[in-house]
Amino acid sequence: MAKRTIDILLEDEDLIAVNKPAGLLTVPGRNGGVSLREVIGSAAGVKDFLLLVHRLDRQTSGVLLLAKHSDAQRALQKQFQERTVHKEYLAIVRGQPVEDRGRIEVLMAPHSRVTGKMVVKQHKGKHSITEWEVAERFAGATLLRCHPLTGRQHQIRVHLAHIGLPLLVDPLYGGAEAFFLSQLKPDYRPSSRHEERPLIQRLTLHAHVLAFSHPRNGRPIRIEAPVPKDFRATVEQLRKTAR
Repeated sequence: MAKRTIDILLEDEDLIAVNKPAGLLTVPGRNGGVSLREVIGSAAGVKDFLLLVHRLDRQTSGVLLLAKHSDAQRALQKQFQERTVHKEYLAIVRGQPVEDRGRIEVLMAPHSRVTGKMVVKQHKGKHSITEWEVAERFAGATLLRCHPLTGRQHQIRVHLAHIGLPLLVDPLYGGAEAFFLSQLKPDYRPSSRHEERPLIQRLTLHAHVLAFSHPRNGRPIRIEAPVPKDFRATVEQLRKTAR
């Protein structure tokens, strides 16, 4: 297996924030796979003791925050529970919203038959809220900024699909495994030598910004994760078709 590296965005004696690549597990899963702790090379000596504060889906990239000791973990988790953490995600979605901004407030619960899938419920679910705004419009797609005010499993993915704007790539909630250049260009001619490669083959969702108070001194912290190459390339190609 090729050696993986990870960009550390902020590190001190209490916490570490990284730019998690898509495809990397937050914690080891039941079915195996490389997890975050195994690739935080510059945190040698503490990587075995990193404590979970929040999670990102395996195929979501962006800011992920971990604590180096239990006091920091408790202080940071309290901020997430009290909804004082500012979270901003970038999402490329299929379709065009009528308005430039909106708020989604629904109940969510696990699917009764599909393990790991969440659904919107009319009754007996957990309260969930996401606010969104249009960052850029394309032909048949939109780049949104999403601000989840709660932290339910798959929340943004479920919410956007619920209002008819599923992620451009989301096998579970949008029915798309990948996105190809040929989907943008009707006159696209594939090479006779090899199959067309996808522009992006993972969730079109990136945890862009995380803002919170430092667990030791209350100092305001704002962390921004650079947008990955595949996400940027997809936006650029969508932008070209919209000109």
